[in-house]
Amino acid sequence: MSDVFIYPQAVCIAGVDEVGRGPLVGAVVTAAVILDPANPIVGLADSKKLSEKRREALYIEIKEKALAWSLGRAEPHEIDELNILHATMLAMQRAVAGLCITPDMVLIDGNRCPKLPMASLAVVKGDSKVAEISAASILAKVTRDREMVELDLQFPEYGFAKHKGYPTPVHLESLARLGATTHHRRSFSPVKRALGLA
Repeated sequence: MSDVFIYPQAVCIAGVDEVGRGPLVGAVVTAAVILDPANPIVGLADSKKLSEKRREALYIEIKEKALAWSLGRAEPHEIDELNILHATMLAMQRAVAGLCITPDMVLIDGNRCPKLPMASLAVVKGDSKVAEISAASILAKVTRDREMVELDLQFPEYGFAKHKGYPTPVHLESLARLGATTHHRRSFSPVKRALGLA
């Protein structure tokens, strides 16, 4: 990793990241990870820069080697009620609250932090600078991608396994032709248009 983020080694650090702010369907998924300095994981990086095969392998290794990990989420109805930013913050709070070890410091990918009961710091491009955030990004992405594959089995005509719910031309065409599923985010403009609400 280039430009690695440095922090005091004595501090118990949790890294947090989210996946799924942009899609039109499904939950926004977050993860919080506390790595074990005595049990390092080689090859951690921003989940978007890894192949699916490599992400899957690291997903298993992170779960096995991390001192603690937890997933959080906000469902489509929560996204519609709160908006995507506030729903993401809620999902991050849930991920941190689910850790079996309370961290001293939480490092969060991006430029803002949710309200937490411990110190926190937003790190821009943290998923490529902080190993804990990289690990969190991998857990969150693999989890959400698997959910989209499952959703594809229920609604094969939408192509969720391929586009993962993002507003690709294929997804938008399916949405216009078939309408929205119960899993679509009704507050998002393309879904509103498909439902005749825009």
